[in-house]
Amino acid sequence: MTRHPELLIPASSLEVLKTAVIFGADAVYIGGEAFGLRAKAKNFSMEDMAEGIRFAHEHGVKVYVTANILAHNSDLAGVREYFKELREIEPDALIIADPAVFEIAKEVCPEIERHISTQANNTNYGTYNFWWKLGAKRVVSARELSLEEIKEIRTNIPAEMEIESFIHGAMCISYSGRCLLSNYFTGRDANQGACTHPCRWKYSVVEETRPGEYMPVYENERGTYIFNSKDLCMIEHIPELLDAGIDSLKIEGRMKTALYVATVARTYRKAIDDYLTDPELYKENMPWYLDQISNCTYRQFTTGFYFGKPSEETQIYDSNTYVKEYTYLGIIGEEKSGLYRIEQRNKFSVGEQIEIMKPDGRNVEVTVRRIIDEDGKEQTSAPHPKQVLFVDLGSAADKYDILRRKG
Repeated sequence: MTRHPELLIPASSLEVLKTAVIFGADAVYIGGEAFGLRAKAKNFSMEDMAEGIRFAHEHGVKVYVTANILAHNSDLAGVREYFKELREIEPDALIIADPAVFEIAKEVCPEIERHISTQANNTNYGTYNFWWKLGAKRVVSARELSLEEIKEIRTNIPAEMEIESFIHGAMCISYSGRCLLSNYFTGRDANQGACTHPCRWKYSVVEETRPGEYMPVYENERGTYIFNSKDLCMIEHIPELLDAGIDSLKIEGRMKTALYVATVARTYRKAIDDYLTDPELYKENMPWYLDQISNCTYRQFTTGFYFGKPSEETQIYDSNTYVKEYTYLGIIGEEKSGLYRIEQRNKFSVGEQIEIMKPDGRNVEVTVRRIIDEDGKEQTSAPHPKQVLFVDLGSAADKYDILRRKG
């Protein structure tokens, strides 16, 4: 069976969904206002979800909706009503972790594909076959699996069954995301979508007979962030991912900006297409992929568990902060008389040099010539986030291009 890999991109809002579609996604996954594992993300109203699905389908892109909480008794009635609403707007699949939620989806909207979330701890081919027999089309592999293990799963499941695997983004320190720290420390349940990310915090040790005396936790001389994993990046290993039989290459990041999504989508899109066109072309363009992917915010990179159990180098010990190469300024909207509408995200000024980031891989340097507000008044700078502005860039731009600034 010939397998063509899907590039699956996250979206936190309607704006980011459209960015993902334009910048190269084959499919986008989103969360609604309930029953997903990113309660702090903006998430989609039912109206935005419907518009996003229409937009994606017009561009030949699929949309998957997350409903991957581990449900409590009080959730089940609401899940049923939620799926009835989703049935009307026709997403391409639901991403589910809980067996009860799975059964409700199967009953209420059987025509929508059911995908099994990584949250369900899918670590062996027996689990894959279990879900297949119940009617799942796809299973998301646990992040603890190596490529060899995924390859073994591929040979022991039906050819029509799909494997989805994370290939880029933040790594959870806990087993397949089953973290209890957030709930223990703050009362916010990670398995209900309210994780406070305590794995990124700095910790000390207190000895029982010396209360109040805090001793730093030294994993080694580099520092104390003992739970804080580097970010996954597999841009250099597209051949190995495809050889393992993975159908969907998944990017993490449903709380990320449009700039992040555009950067990752564009880079992986080109890498995948180059490799499928000619493996030598993929090798030749590797410096470009590495340069572009480093333009995202990230915590340094690792290949995770894909090549076996990670060494201590997988974690970051000296800092839990992001590396940030570019600042997101806005998305190009409609053009009128040489002025482009944007909803500003970070400050920029007249005379400043910025970049237009295009879906085809080009980054066009331009100088901001004019900034005009909605009332037609000239401004020397754009200091107010979310302000609607009209800018003269002295260069042609297209709708959905991204504006960014180095640093």
